[in-house]
Amino acid sequence: MEDVRIRKVRPADDQEAVRDMFTHGMSELVPAAFMHILKQPPTQMLLMCIFCALLTSSKSFLLPILAVTLLLAGVRQLACHLTASYIDLCLSTDLADIGDTYLAAKDTCFWVAESEGCVVGMVACRPPASVGWTAVPPGCTELKRMSVRRSHRRLGVGDALCRTVVEFARERGIPAVVLHTSILMTDARRLYRRAGFTETREVPLPGFFSKILNYSLVEYRMDLQQDDKRD
Repeated sequence: MEDVRIRKVRPADDQEAVRDMFTHGMSELVPAAFMHILKQPPTQMLLMCIFCALLTSSKSFLLPILAVTLLLAGVRQLACHLTASYIDLCLSTDLADIGDTYLAAKDTCFWVAESEGCVVGMVACRPPASVGWTAVPPGCTELKRMSVRRSHRRLGVGDALCRTVVEFARERGIPAVVLHTSILMTDARRLYRRAGFTETREVPLPGFFSKILNYSLVEYRMDLQQDDKRD
């Protein structure tokens, strides 16, 4: 990543690039979300029941195959809807005003990776929520909004962004860095393990669809005080 540099975000210049990268990065998860839904027992049972019922009643393969095809299209639309809903939620909350969310308060920051004048990666950190379904003990910082453009993946950009957050936390005496990522983000999970984070728990998402589809987040943690003692 010789031509890539990590710098603090400039909201006036980078706001739209950050929002665009987040949107594209999350949209890439639609195929993985679709396959995850298909692998769930309730989905497979529904497909099998519809196929068998129509095959028995119509005594023809055409109708059940058509029905299952339409149902699969509906499942993909569900994956698109759930992803789009999450994107809209984030764009209207912490990514609505990056400067106000990540630069105004203590122990918060937002960085971008820049290459040839273009934003190709980003990461942020801020104190985590002390209440709610992703609540963690106070005193930590939460790594958030990690994303790298497809064209710059596997070049060490993600590793450099992780190190930036860890160094930021260590300089301020913050005892640990935590993060939450989707079970679907296999590449990101490998990155975090490689960076030294340890998986601590799996957090089921609230909501009817999340429970039915067995969708959850994975929490990772890096204890910096233990690292300092070993050093």
